[in-house]
Amino acid sequence: MRAIHTASLKGLASMSEEEKLWIYNGLDCCVTAEVLGALLPQLDETTQATYDFSLSLQAPALEMKLRGVLIDQEHRDEVTRQYKATIARLSNSLTRIVREGIGLDDFLWSSPTQLKRLLHDVLGIPPLKKQSKTTRQWGPVVDRDTLEQLSVHFYAQPIVSHVLRLRELTKKVGVLQTDIDSDGRMRTSYNIAGTTTGRFSSSLSDYGTGTNLQNIEELLRSIFVADPGMKLAYIDLEQAESRLVGAIEYNLFDDSRYLDACESGDLHTAVCRLAWPNLPWTGDFKTDRITAERPFYRGHSYRDMAKKLGHGTNYGGKPFTMSKQTHTDTATVAEFQSAYFRAFPAHQRWHQRVAQTLRTQGCLTTLTGRRRWFFGRRDDDATIREAIAYDPQGSVGDILNRGMLQVWRANQCQLLLQVHDAILVQYPQHNEDRILPYLFHCIEVPLQLRGGRTFVIPAEAKTGWNWSVASEINPDGLIKYKGRDTRTRIRPAPTELDRSLHPLLLRAALA
Repeated sequence: MRAIHTASLKGLASMSEEEKLWIYNGLDCCVTAEVLGALLPQLDETTQATYDFSLSLQAPALEMKLRGVLIDQEHRDEVTRQYKATIARLSNSLTRIVREGIGLDDFLWSSPTQLKRLLHDVLGIPPLKKQSKTTRQWGPVVDRDTLEQLSVHFYAQPIVSHVLRLRELTKKVGVLQTDIDSDGRMRTSYNIAGTTTGRFSSSLSDYGTGTNLQNIEELLRSIFVADPGMKLAYIDLEQAESRLVGAIEYNLFDDSRYLDACESGDLHTAVCRLAWPNLPWTGDFKTDRITAERPFYRGHSYRDMAKKLGHGTNYGGKPFTMSKQTHTDTATVAEFQSAYFRAFPAHQRWHQRVAQTLRTQGCLTTLTGRRRWFFGRRDDDATIREAIAYDPQGSVGDILNRGMLQVWRANQCQLLLQVHDAILVQYPQHNEDRILPYLFHCIEVPLQLRGGRTFVIPAEAKTGWNWSVASEINPDGLIKYKGRDTRTRIRPAPTELDRSLHPLLLRAALA
């Protein structure tokens, strides 16, 4: 092969495709080595530890990426057909409403331009304008938040309800129809340095299949199943970010009120009592938990919204913003935050401490020793809120990944997915009661706080044969592990023969 002067790369047009690939890969290796040589001398004790830890995560990340998760393709097709049937029914209903009720024949609900024309030009509803993130221009939009605000208009309500539901279902079908590999598994590609907090990010696999498997919603998880003879465990850290906020405040101010609240029971139900004091609270833990689980908005309970209120307030969220995120009026959020800060005054001290450190130093170091520089305006509210959230989110990511690394090194199970604050693993089902307690020991990573206090985020596991929550229609789903699960697998795992026959059976069904 001829020598190439890579400083100018002249003559590329006359080269063969093979030569271009050699040049591309050679430059990739050489430039990476040059960058490493420039960066290593700049590492100090803190950043060296972060670098070494990131390197150690490459092996489990690569293993998860190569293994993937088995997909029940027959069940996936069943769910897809159900969603498509619902889409067709709702689309026909919306077409009839628009044609017979309004007199507009050529309406396509999936077109934002046509939707804007219907709402603003035909129905005469004043538009709500937002600034585009790409063009920076202000104009009418039809995103979810805007449509929900427009739905207060009588004639818009049925149209908006149909469009929002159709969008949800179409998105679900898109996820369900994600390409899987020839062995019947769906894969994702992890980026260890994909976020500024140290958490993983993910995207489609290196083969162009799969998708971001860290954001698969609960309703779609039943298609992800355990291999034959194996069982799934979804292990997460309980109230992880809230506990980290408490640990940070204890370390800074010797104020343990919030950490004690986190460790004493159900924090989110307690927050729910502060947010909605007029609900029929009894003071009994189990009864109040049932009250907090009452439906509130789009499948979310009061407790779910209390969790959002607590997290948002912990991270400096203002009443107006929090009211939109929790679909609660601004006055209620303001009253809640006033009571919340009275109960946990260290929150505001912590916010002020972060803002001061940001202004004077421009960088923050988490409880787990991860340093980050902030390049936005140091007195800007958005930068300050980002800085406030950095330590809890970054520390949770590091603790989870340390635990995941220990789980991988223990070699007692197979890692399948890393999902922000949780991991999905599979293990021989007959060894469940031996393996799971050991996995808890691995993933519960202790930190030492001031005064010798040991801080541990407890882990819990839900086990089953598919990744969705168990129900009457999903008996193989996940239930909380309390030892000795007496269930047996109802729906058998897809075999290699099933995967081979599936395309033929599918074509025959569609014929």
